[in-house]
Amino acid sequence: MGDKVLTANRLTDGIAVWLDANGKWSTSLQEALVARHAEAVAALEEIGKKSYADNEVVDVAVVDVQETNGILWPLRLRERIRAQGPTMEYAPGYAPADPEFIAV
Repeated sequence: MGDKVLTANRLTDGIAVWLDANGKWSTSLQEALVARHAEAVAALEEIGKKSYADNEVVDVAVVDVQETNGILWPLRLRERIRAQGPTMEYAPGYAPADPEFIAV
């Protein structure tokens, strides 16, 4: 089993978030709590279900990541885009994602 993190979208504004080690939803993937064994993944899933039921987040998912030189990299392109932002100029305040980060 590879490393996994819990992600979702905040219900208030739709922004992608990741669960951090303090049990809070962070907008930074790099602050995410990384699950490295089955029991930790199960705990993340339960936290995600509760956060969804409490109307904090939607689209809750446990996703695969790999850690390289201390940086978390999602394995799927969709998650890389969610972590870094759009792949093109989108709107003021939303810079395009780093092409190296989203390259698969």
